[in-house]
Amino acid sequence: MRPHILVVEDEQHLGVGIKYNLEAESFRVTLVEDGPTVLKLVDATPDAYDLIVLDLMLPGMSGYTVCETIRDAGMTIPVLMLSARTLAEDRTRGFDAGANQYMSKPFELDELISRVKNLLQTSSRNEQPVLPRRETLEVSETEFGDVKVNFETHEVIVGINHVRMSTKELKLLKYFVENPDRVINRSELLDKVWEVSGNLQTRAVDQFIAKLRKYIEPDPRSPIHLLTIRDAGYRFILHPQTPVENTADSEDENNDSEAAEDADVADSEADD
Repeated sequence: MRPHILVVEDEQHLGVGIKYNLEAESFRVTLVEDGPTVLKLVDATPDAYDLIVLDLMLPGMSGYTVCETIRDAGMTIPVLMLSARTLAEDRTRGFDAGANQYMSKPFELDELISRVKNLLQTSSRNEQPVLPRRETLEVSETEFGDVKVNFETHEVIVGINHVRMSTKELKLLKYFVENPDRVINRSELLDKVWEVSGNLQTRAVDQFIAKLRKYIEPDPRSPIHLLTIRDAGYRFILHPQTPVENTADSEDENNDSEAAEDADVADSEADD
């Protein structure tokens, strides 16, 4: 029987083009435009599809979440992820979510077809299951520098002082603690901490980062734990061994300073 490919693409012209070219190669193709539909299809008939071509930026549910949900359900169907995002951390996050391959847009259809054929040849769901997505370590409490945090009781102690942090601030700090030494971009934080689309244009992330630094850093203007990585995002270092260089450029530093001022104004909104 001809391989059956599930194409998930919300840009209609691109989805139709991919479908047409795959069908020209004698594949059976089902085209859908959103994440929930994908999950319904694979949940109802998990063995119906031989490969998923999955766009990253989808309405309502990101491709990351779709892929993670599929992997968490124990499904090992090969996934080829498509995205206009080209940064290394975006590709890394795609692989962490469980994708087998990652293609950046724009791409040549010939290359897409070649990758599809390669995945179908080398990734058998029954004989060579793919690895599950990388799991983060669930943390209930942490200690670094002068900071002690119990995420279950919401108790935060800095030095000898008890600090009151909002639920969202604690959730953000917990996500960093559970993902140490990894560059995390704003889109991922919006998706995982705020549970909104990573495409949302907002300064909320910067404001909350500035607020966290005021709590946990000896010198918020020269952070050693919560670093800004230029043009990439943020990186949390639990126990710096040597003085750490913050790779933010002057524009980032200015933005962080402005965000800190905004965070003070927005204190009343910090609880969600």
